[in-house]
Amino acid sequence: MSALDPPSLHYAPLPTTAARTPELGPVPDPWRTPERPPPDGTPAECDAVIVNYNAGPLLARAIGALSGSPRVRRIVVVDNASGDDSLTRLAAEPGLEGRLAMIQNGANLGFARACNVGLSATAAPFVLFLNPDCLVADGSIAGLLDALSAHPEAGMAGPLIVNPDGTEQAGARRAVPTPWRSFVRAFGLSRLSARYPRLFSDFLLHSEPIPERPMRVEAISGACMLVRREALASVGLLDEGYFMHCEDLDWCMRFRMQGLPVLFVPQSRVTHVKGASSRSRPIFVEWHKHAGMIRFYRKFFRHQYPGLLMWFVAAGVWLRFGGVALYHLADRLARRVGLRGG
Repeated sequence: MSALDPPSLHYAPLPTTAARTPELGPVPDPWRTPERPPPDGTPAECDAVIVNYNAGPLLARAIGALSGSPRVRRIVVVDNASGDDSLTRLAAEPGLEGRLAMIQNGANLGFARACNVGLSATAAPFVLFLNPDCLVADGSIAGLLDALSAHPEAGMAGPLIVNPDGTEQAGARRAVPTPWRSFVRAFGLSRLSARYPRLFSDFLLHSEPIPERPMRVEAISGACMLVRREALASVGLLDEGYFMHCEDLDWCMRFRMQGLPVLFVPQSRVTHVKGASSRSRPIFVEWHKHAGMIRFYRKFFRHQYPGLLMWFVAAGVWLRFGGVALYHLADRLARRVGLRGG
């Protein structure tokens, strides 16, 4: 095992019911018979999928930055029944003729299902999934494509994701948040990792030095993921049982379980504003985030941990949700009575 490889873990077998999209009918031909990668010496290209829900002006900015890459052939925007003017703003964006496709859903289908809808409208050998509140730096798409081209054994790659102030954002490179690792983080036990690294290590890696070259990680962020289409034949679509959050962790797990490494590419850089589509409904978002965590734990770890421990983990997740929900309710009340601005 390479020094850059994450420690090996043992996971429970996947359930026999794989993620499907029955409402969408048969998977289109571009999924079953993808275009072949270009011959050696020809730069690889990708199609991009962006799921939008009330992202406002950020959507047009994200696509404006993305369209600057000549290696992005087509941009597919899947709108989850937005009620704002984000699509109107996008229609006024210049230079997208022939490259932009828009799919408008009649309801909010959730992130995973909308990504699968967008995927069915792509044909390139690589597919980029990008949040509408992400700004891609010059050369970053080329960096991701070159990394996957140089590592044909890998199935997925993600960039260095930074906050608007330039600091690295948590989650762009991470270990799998197993129930034990989540317990360690929740109770601050990661401070013991210097003495007992294998027992008390945190699953977030953003505080570690940024590597100089692409490296294998256990998981990347769903805010920006480049996927090799050929890999999806064995891995499958995103699991639509997640409405939002944790579907990226699920996909990373399934890629690695199929022997397809996940790469973190620090030379590629994306600025993530974060939360553009979720600020108006924080409790709704937190509910689905915590429900996603429960689904993730049960799907991959229910056979690895004792039932009683899994019960305590589930109880801890929902207690955390209760605390977060109470905070948002108190904040909303304070704003209504004028105790807080904004």
